[in-house]
Amino acid sequence: MKFLYLFIFLVSSISVGQNQTDLSYYLPQNTTYNPAIPTPKSVIGHDVGEWHVTHDKLVEYMKALVASSDRITLESRGTTFEGRPLILLTITAPKNHQNIEAIREQHLAATEADATVDTNNMPVVVNQGFSIHGNEPSGSNAALLVAYYLAAAESTAVNDMLDTMVILFDPSFNPDGLQRFAYWANSNRNKNLNPDPNDREFSEVWPGGRSNHYWFDMNRDWLPVQLPESKVRLETFHKWLPNILTDHHEMGTNSSFFFQPGIPSRTHPLTPKLNQELTRRIGDFHAKALDKIGSFYYTEESFDDFYYGKGSTFPDINGGIGILFEQASSRGHVQESDNGLLTFPFTIRNQFTAALSTLEAAENMREELLQYQHDFFNNARAEAKKESAKNIVFGDSKDAAKTYELAEILRRHQIKIYELKEDATIDGKAFKRGYSYVIPKNQKNTRLLNAMFEKRTTFQDSLFYDISAWTLPLAFNLDYADGVSNSNMGALVTDLKMPMGQVAAQSNYAYLMEWHEYYTPKVLNQILKNDLRARVAMKQFTTNGKEYDYGTIMIPVQNQSKNPDELYAFLKEIAAEGHVQIDAVATGLTQGIDLGSNHFRALSQPKVALIVGRGVSPYDAGEIWHLLDQRYDMTLTKLDTDNLERADLTRYNTIILPSGNLSKGAAEKLTDWVETGGTLIGFENAVKWLTTNKLVTLEFKKSERVAKNVTFEDRSDYNGAQVIGGAIFEAKLDRSHPINFGYKNDRLPLFRGSTIFMNPDKQSYNNPIQYIKNPLLSGYVSKSNLDSLSLSVPYQMQRLKRGKVVAFTDNTNFRAFWFGTNKLMMNAIFFREEL
Repeated sequence: MKFLYLFIFLVSSISVGQNQTDLSYYLPQNTTYNPAIPTPKSVIGHDVGEWHVTHDKLVEYMKALVASSDRITLESRGTTFEGRPLILLTITAPKNHQNIEAIREQHLAATEADATVDTNNMPVVVNQGFSIHGNEPSGSNAALLVAYYLAAAESTAVNDMLDTMVILFDPSFNPDGLQRFAYWANSNRNKNLNPDPNDREFSEVWPGGRSNHYWFDMNRDWLPVQLPESKVRLETFHKWLPNILTDHHEMGTNSSFFFQPGIPSRTHPLTPKLNQELTRRIGDFHAKALDKIGSFYYTEESFDDFYYGKGSTFPDINGGIGILFEQASSRGHVQESDNGLLTFPFTIRNQFTAALSTLEAAENMREELLQYQHDFFNNARAEAKKESAKNIVFGDSKDAAKTYELAEILRRHQIKIYELKEDATIDGKAFKRGYSYVIPKNQKNTRLLNAMFEKRTTFQDSLFYDISAWTLPLAFNLDYADGVSNSNMGALVTDLKMPMGQVAAQSNYAYLMEWHEYYTPKVLNQILKNDLRARVAMKQFTTNGKEYDYGTIMIPVQNQSKNPDELYAFLKEIAAEGHVQIDAVATGLTQGIDLGSNHFRALSQPKVALIVGRGVSPYDAGEIWHLLDQRYDMTLTKLDTDNLERADLTRYNTIILPSGNLSKGAAEKLTDWVETGGTLIGFENAVKWLTTNKLVTLEFKKSERVAKNVTFEDRSDYNGAQVIGGAIFEAKLDRSHPINFGYKNDRLPLFRGSTIFMNPDKQSYNNPIQYIKNPLLSGYVSKSNLDSLSLSVPYQMQRLKRGKVVAFTDNTNFRAFWFGTNKLMMNAIFFREEL
């Protein structure tokens, strides 16, 4: 009988779940709705929550609203990697639309110096964004309802709210991921909805819909801004400087609903305390609204406001309030949970409710939010004035492109930069005009600048939801100095451009290209791809009065597939595209190794495969795919783990294994391939897998830690503090080793997110990269882990018969903004025969 009642309960609950998609389930019923405004169903063909909305239907509906409502305008700001539009709706009263540019200018003017703020007549600006993780879809599905409500509701309360508010409405932060997940959930949907967690509907195939086209977590890209979706949303942010920005997410199925603040002790110290107080007061509106519909929630118990690269935290360093919402995820249409059956419509209703409570809070706190933003920038300017004669200089005298890429991030964040007036040596570092920039601290966005450039090693809390360090000049491996005088400042940079590359002159003998510039791998790949011969210098030399470093590429003129004129024209074209300098030489005689020396080693074209699929980290794989495909224009084969054991690996001379673990059969297959001459490059956890499967023989240090005076209640926090979630450490380099070609300094900042500590080889020349004794540069690390990291090595190479296995314990391509270590992997690819 007990099981019969349970069966009846489940059937009736599922039936209710299937019928919870009528608009009356979601919308406030104390208002009328304009019948001229199309409902979501009339455009997308199904009720909200009945199916997962695809991105194309989502956009179609937003366009239908624009066509029928004078409260909404639509802007197309670009496209994703897959060509999907990145749209933005501006929602406000019709009279505000007629004066929208003046409202925007007035809003920005209130953040400028000596501005007086009349908050009585100023609209508050709210930026609402949904589902930056594509497989957290309740946000974007709720966006259908929020947009309809704001367009169609005819109550006095809604009209009054729109009179005093401008809503920047992004219905999908991640179009590609949303489309991928909607396809999965819909294609596996049963007519008779099944809540069994074992059903295929709830188990996406790799890599899942969370990420964008290249498998990036886009909610980590607000600060580095490397992806097209991030670039347009950042442009919108700085165009308006919203007072509130919301970010609608999902979490585990057995949870409830979370809204910020997060854990107070994990707030970044640069965030004003008043920010968190206002966040708490906004939270009262969420609590009241969720209480009204009977939904459970919590706050201040998890998540944090530390890393400024997240959507809910980025506004906090820019004068606004960021709000994170986390809804328990049905991951499909209905699923069993600890709280009973969790239906997709229920998750949508909670997101919809929180979106409206945000607007209610913004309306009621409008004057306080506007005043807070005004005071934030006034206080920031007061701080900056104290350092008016202190500036930051950054650059790389050998790498203009990498310097430009950091300057471009600063430009996107509207941080002013200046030319370096003339070559200078500052703090023992050489800065070259045209390869360096000066940043005055005395400017509007000084707090954001400090957040980007600070090195922090002490913290109130030892737990972090994300990384604990992101110091940008270290990420780019650039020289930089603080406290630089105004006398070093040249002209304000108003038109930032990457220096064009060139070939100095035509030669009938040879061309030389130093390996320092960031895009040299792109150029070398084009040379080798076109069946042109090239060699790499294993030693330094001098010719025509110029010193050439380890790793210089030499392209002979004779005995090539192109005649001298064709070769010159071709090199000019790829040098310009790759922003590199190629020099012409007329003699092989040098001071040092001559151009005909055996110390110039012949290079062959890389034929690269990347292992992807089950068992491999999609983030790590995506970063490598993006780097080779987008930045270096290299043809790359993605080998899925499901097909690896059947694949013909003889097509490749280099295979890359991102962090992960593969099958025993894959190990045998890769072993055979390496033994016949292949180069296998493994990262992070893959290093342990390579060792376990005897592709390499490595020794690891163990971090010794014993919990003392730790209670049962605190055990989770203690264990969490032993994780290296993301910090920066210093290593010393042997610059004569091919893995380090292209680095002009003998020290290198490395990003580390693992607790894999390799012991050095007994032979010092086999340890070309080694952590120094006290390696911490920025971020949090426990003492036991720091002790283990000291003098360990992040790189080892070992031979396996005719082939080689390269092991990196660290991620050299982290989140596409760790430009400074990209060349380590590229060296392993291009100079694999010389390692």
